[in-house]
Amino acid sequence: MIPITEYAGRDVAVYGLGRTGLSAAKALAAGGARVHAWDDGETARLKAEAEGVNVSDINKRDWQKFAALVLSPGIPYRFPQPHRLVRMAEMMNVPVVGDMELFARAVQALPAKGRPKIVGITGTNGKSTTTALIGHILKEAGRDVRVGGNIGKGVLDMAPLNANAIYVLELSSYQLDLVESLRCDVAVFLNISPDHLDRHGGMEGYVEAKKRIFANQRIRDVAVVGIDDPHSQAIAMGRQRPGDARVVQISSEFGLARGVSAVDGHLYDSTGGQAIRVGNLAEAPALPGRHNYQNAAAAYATCSALGVAPGRIMAAIRTFPGLAHRMELVGEIDGVRFINDSKATNAQAAEQALKTYPKVHWIAGGVPKAEGIAPLEPWFDRIEQAYLIGESEADFAKTLKGKAKAVSCGTLEAATQAAFDAAKASSDANPIVLLSPACASFDQFKDFEARGDAFREIVQRLAASVEPQKEAV
Repeated sequence: MIPITEYAGRDVAVYGLGRTGLSAAKALAAGGARVHAWDDGETARLKAEAEGVNVSDINKRDWQKFAALVLSPGIPYRFPQPHRLVRMAEMMNVPVVGDMELFARAVQALPAKGRPKIVGITGTNGKSTTTALIGHILKEAGRDVRVGGNIGKGVLDMAPLNANAIYVLELSSYQLDLVESLRCDVAVFLNISPDHLDRHGGMEGYVEAKKRIFANQRIRDVAVVGIDDPHSQAIAMGRQRPGDARVVQISSEFGLARGVSAVDGHLYDSTGGQAIRVGNLAEAPALPGRHNYQNAAAAYATCSALGVAPGRIMAAIRTFPGLAHRMELVGEIDGVRFINDSKATNAQAAEQALKTYPKVHWIAGGVPKAEGIAPLEPWFDRIEQAYLIGESEADFAKTLKGKAKAVSCGTLEAATQAAFDAAKASSDANPIVLLSPACASFDQFKDFEARGDAFREIVQRLAASVEPQKEAV
């Protein structure tokens, strides 16, 4: 835990008791603050109480006594409209902060020589894989690395601040919305496409939130920026980027005269002006597809900026185990491979998986984003058949009509069985059942992780049912 001493002896309200809210409440209490934590959900309150957090209904407290409101990132801050407790805080001149801002202030309070290095990673897609990959490379290089933020541990649950450590932090747009003081030694901006627009008042607000990752960077810092989409390209090349960092461009689409490129699966470093081939990404089985090549380029550029030698970086890339729910191979039955890409909660993420495989039996559906799956039309010819589930079934069937075969299955279990049966009967030499839903999961599952875990369990049951039949034969 990182104790937060800024509010020692003062009253602080904490609203939202999920993972980040709980860690913030504990870190503030450990630093001497009088914490008043609240969540509208009884289950969350009971869990917090069981973990020793002081649960107090802040709706009924005197807000003139609060030194700050610590807001969990899932609570609306500005859009579609400020939460009523945000409005209350603003009426009473109570500052609203998030856990990442508390962390940033704790770092800034240290003497310059005692501050750890901070690597921040953001983007619409690929954040988690890139964050984990950077952490893996640094660990393999013998560095004291702590990985967390929007992945794994909440930032305040991480080990206490250490001058020799490197904190590698995945940063969501919700977290960045609440950041003022964070300074990243290396800030990584992978890509951007429409997502969470209701929480940012539209695309412009979403881009502005993401750009906050650069805000406090100085000349000796590094900004690693993708150039494979128009918004990111404008940030990399134009004056739309705050801060004064040195820019390293990355791409999995273009060979760069200066930057880091992943072209045709080969990684090149041309940051010194001459392109040097670093290695073959086909040797990294956990990083298939062009989108993962961009992730690898970003990780390479970041770790190179931190002083890790190219050979050590490439050796670690080869041994990266990958992340669950991101194009994860969860089983193979009778020659049919099952790929769990449950993290693909929008069309842009699902596109990366469809681009990776020549033909798939595609399981899709759930709670759709505004654009649905229409942006995926250029890749419909790769769909052997779609197996539709959840709230979006009818809309997706309409979009696919006349363009790709589709069947409505209702549940993930029915879809997986139907896809397996069809894949097994197909003439494809390497049939693939791909769960890449292009949707949120909340109609049928708690989150994308629960959806991916359910898919894995279904595949395991299918494998168990097939095995006795083989033995009987």
